[in-house]
Amino acid sequence: MTDLPLDQVRTLLAVVDEGTFDAAAAALHVTPSAVSQRVKALEQRTGRVLLLRTKPVRPTESGEIVVRFARQLARLERDTRAELGMSTEGEPTRVSVAVNADSLATWFLPALTHVPPEPRLCFELHREDETRTAELLREGLVMAAVTSAPDAVTGCSVRRLGTMRYLAAATPGFTGRHLHGPLPDALAHAPVVTFDRRDDLQDAFVRRLRRGAGGASAVRHAVPTSEGFLDAVAAGLGWGMVPEIQADGLLRSGRLVALAPELPLDVPLYWQQWKLDSPALAALAEAVAGAAAGALG
Repeated sequence: MTDLPLDQVRTLLAVVDEGTFDAAAAALHVTPSAVSQRVKALEQRTGRVLLLRTKPVRPTESGEIVVRFARQLARLERDTRAELGMSTEGEPTRVSVAVNADSLATWFLPALTHVPPEPRLCFELHREDETRTAELLREGLVMAAVTSAPDAVTGCSVRRLGTMRYLAAATPGFTGRHLHGPLPDALAHAPVVTFDRRDDLQDAFVRRLRRGAGGASAVRHAVPTSEGFLDAVAAGLGWGMVPEIQADGLLRSGRLVALAPELPLDVPLYWQQWKLDSPALAALAEAVAGAAAGALG
């Protein structure tokens, strides 16, 4: 079986992280020619093109597999050094995690406060939609992710966290101005708040009401933060699908009205992480699972 020389693997990772061969050479303290030769040698050894020579460079699908291996290798090396007492004094362990915005705004950050103080960790959070966080795992950009994907990414384990429940909501004033007649038809024409252009939650809810037909109104306001989204709905800018745990106070006070409380939209959430015997990842996973059990359905 052909092995993967570690210096070549680390060089490929440096090129992806730094964006160019020259920048990788500076980071590795070698010449750009040496970087290019190592990458070419690795491509010849694997029989695959691993990098797209764009600016910045991008890994191919095969390159993503090698990049993920390189990051896992680096993680194992750091853990081993720590267990052997070879870590730099006070050097923390960096853990990268992809999290969807609504989890980040509600239950996820409190979970981090329950991670044991040892080993010392630094969290690097990447905010992404729950339908796309698994992509960051697949690309090797993060070590773990909160995702809606139940199928494990190659090289990862998966466990169910619970369900994030969303309710269609609006202010009483907005309801009086815009939501006349049958709700499916009214929502299809009323101003709506979305997270961004890729947010399909509101459209999915309208299609559900209309038995697969159409979607939400073309009059839509994109507010790309979870807190800002809720504030926009509470200000009467439009209706939107709000996380029940985030909007509970506004719903109880009457500032927001659930438009169809009998028809919640439930999004299952899962925790996926690299299959590594890593104390840092294990500690984080237990804290996340515990917080999710108390916050999610």
